[in-house]
Amino acid sequence: MNIQDFRIGTKVFVIAELSANHGHNIDTAKKTIKAAKESGADAIKIQTYTPDTITIDCNNDYFRVSGGTIWDGRTLYNLYREAYMPWEWQKELMDFAKEQGLISFSTPFDKTAVDFLEELDVPAYKIASFEITDIPLIEYIAQKKKPIIMSTGIATLRDIEDALMACKRMGNDDVILLKCTSAYPSPMEDINLNVIPNMRETFNKLTGLSDHTLGHTVALGAVALGAKVIEKHFILNRNDGGPDAKFSMEPSEFKEMVKNIRDLEKALGTITYELTENQKNSREHSRSLFVVNDIKKGEKFTEENIKSIRPGFGLETKYIDNILGEKAKCDIKKGTPMAWNYLV
Repeated sequence: MNIQDFRIGTKVFVIAELSANHGHNIDTAKKTIKAAKESGADAIKIQTYTPDTITIDCNNDYFRVSGGTIWDGRTLYNLYREAYMPWEWQKELMDFAKEQGLISFSTPFDKTAVDFLEELDVPAYKIASFEITDIPLIEYIAQKKKPIIMSTGIATLRDIEDALMACKRMGNDDVILLKCTSAYPSPMEDINLNVIPNMRETFNKLTGLSDHTLGHTVALGAVALGAKVIEKHFILNRNDGGPDAKFSMEPSEFKEMVKNIRDLEKALGTITYELTENQKNSREHSRSLFVVNDIKKGEKFTEENIKSIRPGFGLETKYIDNILGEKAKCDIKKGTPMAWNYLV
């Protein structure tokens, strides 16, 4: 699957999530995008909503955050009013990202956001975890026939099936599923990375990780298990604050994560039992059969004059029983690699 000119699956697609980390300052947003590029991101992702397209301004308990989150006590409207990115910035920021060499796209939260993003000709869409049950929205996005990256943070198995079927009904099978834990930050014991290969096998889709843990241990584990997309929230400085600051990565941390992902990709390599040139050279240090005492012509080969030792220039040790008891064809000096032509 391609997102713009990036072939998903050939290497890990690393997304820096800008989210609310702009502080309602477009210059901060641009600095964050530039820093994301310098830190090794392949893409920058934003979010397209307003407080009024995602919720209503209501203060009753239904609309007040609870449950032990970092936003407890706040109303949804108040939280999203602080977090949303003004739509009038988004074209300028996407153009800026393109100048930096980054792919840019967004998460829409309603049909008006999709229509807006279509005008900007985004190359892909992200579906947030909390929208995975909004089948009409998913169908509307899928109709645009662009790749979809779908987080599964609050999804049951049935929810994932329903969302994928919605895309399929619209003729869009270009979906990447991201394992996600919708807790901010996410505790390690709730991550369950082993879902990633299972999700790939169950749904026959590329899989990845939308990660809200601190650090990059989980991201590396996901790559080792076959994740082809990694998404992490990105901020210039956590001390700047904001709704997502506590679980966002700073540039130096993100850069270290990307370096380790690229190193890990090299180490994972491909499934092969062919030896590299270095491995072939290293075989010289393996064990083999050597003459360990001088042998006269006609003398028998015994455990006293033929042994398995390092280095590996003689016959393979598995042939020892074929040699013991046979006679030497010529005089052989101690330290000579054993060879078949020394046998009578």
